[in-house]
Amino acid sequence: MELSAVKLEFPEEWNIIFGQSHFIKTIEDLYEILITGSTELKFGVAFAEASQDRLIRHAGNDPEAEQVAIDNLQRVGAGHSFLIVLKAGYPINILNAVKDCSEVCRIFCATANQVEVIVTETALGRAVLGVVDGLPPLGVENDEQIAARKDFLRMIGYKC
Repeated sequence: MELSAVKLEFPEEWNIIFGQSHFIKTIEDLYEILITGSTELKFGVAFAEASQDRLIRHAGNDPEAEQVAIDNLQRVGAGHSFLIVLKAGYPINILNAVKDCSEVCRIFCATANQVEVIVTETALGRAVLGVVDGLPPLGVENDEQIAARKDFLRMIGYKC
């Protein structure tokens, strides 16, 4: 068995949702969730089949984001993985709907951080073990930082 880390590559200001699913219907259901999630959302989604034709299925409303999703899944090379690339939009606005998709088994991450996918390879194929999402913490927030966090969330409209 071999372990490797595959870096996902996407522009710094974009967001992704990386997960595992189980059926060819995934691509159509995720597309429907995304296209109805927000009129502002620009996205691409790709899903790697694990049987039959073993193709990377894809959809989106932004060709650049769609190609980024495809390219990253080709590098990961693990069946039943999917990647949503958000060029304009945030995971927080669609994540629950994605998690509620009947084909979705798990979400590994939803982030704008740098991501490495930890992949293992056996004689049967490749599998995702997990992800490294961003950098480790540098400390613990103090009272001033707590107040700044709360103010920021209210300023951007996520808290009242």
